[in-house]
Amino acid sequence: MNHPRRLQILQAIVEDYVHFQEPVGSKALVERHRLGVSSATVRNDMAALEEEGLITAPHTSSGRIPTDKGYRTFVDQIAAVKPLSGPERRAIQSLLDDAADLDDVMERTVRLLAQLTHQVAVVQYPNASGVTVRHVEVVDLGAGRVLVVLIPTNGRVAQRVAVLPAPLEETQLLELRTRVLAAAVGRSLAAVPAALVTMTADMAPALRPAAETVAEVVGALAAGGAEHRMVMAGTANLARATGDFHLSIGPVLEALEEQVVMLRLLSEMEQDARGVAVRIGAENAAGPLSEAAVVATGYGPQSKVGVVGPMRMDYPSTMAAVRAVARYLSRILGG
Repeated sequence: MNHPRRLQILQAIVEDYVHFQEPVGSKALVERHRLGVSSATVRNDMAALEEEGLITAPHTSSGRIPTDKGYRTFVDQIAAVKPLSGPERRAIQSLLDDAADLDDVMERTVRLLAQLTHQVAVVQYPNASGVTVRHVEVVDLGAGRVLVVLIPTNGRVAQRVAVLPAPLEETQLLELRTRVLAAAVGRSLAAVPAALVTMTADMAPALRPAAETVAEVVGALAAGGAEHRMVMAGTANLARATGDFHLSIGPVLEALEEQVVMLRLLSEMEQDARGVAVRIGAENAAGPLSEAAVVATGYGPQSKVGVVGPMRMDYPSTMAAVRAVARYLSRILGG
């Protein structure tokens, strides 16, 4: 838009509608904002904005609300994402630095982002395509049971107890552990199962049954670490915004629960020069998120974190929170 005053009025309408949750009239705009023009001029500008499809009148209201296109114009004119306050940054740092493992990091991330933005927060687990095995441990628990621990380079520790076909001597267990380490460490998670099959074929007959059992467990742990999945929090925030969805929040909740839908959407979102990606309303296609907005950004090599909410959201603050949390995630996970 090349009309500075009309853009200023659009910004004021978006800000007031987000804050007050009701259609905005020209009188309210003049009273709340220093526009430097008369109510009549504001009304004329609002009429022009409506003709351009940037604002609309809901039902018989005398006020106006932004359209998808209006929100998009508002978001596009945000020159830069503002930094979070010092206390907010310290809160993110202290919460995420105290996490015990990757699962804990993911859970804390979505809870924190949901609290900061008052929206539904989603985080995709780190992409496993570049993840390799850092270490494997096989610990004797006695009575023919061993604890198998897999530590990948993305930090997500996985473990499982395996029951061996027969108890092993200490020297046999040491040899098995050494062979498993040699076969798995440094390999991608996807390549681990095949490497372990080769390893068991080369084992002495006396060790082969135990090796097959341990190999199966290590392979299963590696496959679990390679899954594409996400965690979310804050669905109650969406429930409080039912008035923003003409039909119901049901389809949005279903899209969130159906992880494939969300993961595909997140993978398609390309962040802009400000370091975030924003999809608004109909930009999410005619699917269940056509009345929602999604703000996301990347962290680490290829993963995404973001929020989903109504189009009537505080975009500047949401964009800032999403970007700040993503930066801490990248630092913590070494991406």
